[in-house]
Amino acid sequence: MEGNNSPWLLWLADDALILGQRLSEWCGHGPVLEEDIALSNVALDLIGQARALLTLAGQREGQSRDEDQLAFFRTDRAFRNLLLVELPNGDFGDTIARQFLFDQFSLLRYEALAQQTIDLELAAIATKAIKEVRYHAAHSAKWIVRLGDGTDESKVRIQASINRLWEYTGEFFMDYGMDSQWADTGILPPLASFEKSWLKAVQDVLAEATLEPPSADWMQKGGRIGEHTEHLSFLLAEMQVLPRTYPGAQW
Repeated sequence: MEGNNSPWLLWLADDALILGQRLSEWCGHGPVLEEDIALSNVALDLIGQARALLTLAGQREGQSRDEDQLAFFRTDRAFRNLLLVELPNGDFGDTIARQFLFDQFSLLRYEALAQQTIDLELAAIATKAIKEVRYHAAHSAKWIVRLGDGTDESKVRIQASINRLWEYTGEFFMDYGMDSQWADTGILPPLASFEKSWLKAVQDVLAEATLEPPSADWMQKGGRIGEHTEHLSFLLAEMQVLPRTYPGAQW
């Protein structure tokens, strides 16, 4: 499929790239060795997804930019990731809560993209990603249950993490005016159509964890149109410093 659909591809790619970069910060700092390795592996999966998506986005936009140029030479205003994924890791509970909420949405999104037959290149990337995201979702859900149904302290802290991050989940289902384009192409249904399934999946895990789903009348937004928190600028400064200092360097 040809055409300028790189803005939509950047939504997918930037979610994966920025969350992968965030999770990589846990390398060497995990609470136990097994979890240190697990989080690092999830980060590698996400960055692998980002590479495939950024490569496709570069090919589609027709500006001769490859995956590295899109990752390392865009400013924060040009990134299209969800606000949730750029937030600092916080403690282990914050990281797990963020991962859990995102994984349940990411799985629904990739399943829909894998099933469509309009953009076969994107469907192939999504099909491969589903296998990874199913593991991510199972892993983060397991930890939600373990922390929620654990000690009094772990229950209070993971509930607090979920409560703090809940206001960022509404952006999962905001189309920012792209819904008509997806309807025309048939690539993806309106994101709002995922909300009911996402909420049920999240509530089922929270119920098993003896946790309460938060309620929020107001949701954060802006990431999809380049309006980010200050945290993204600091993340990009660290992620991009080497290629920006030595552009064109070969290893």
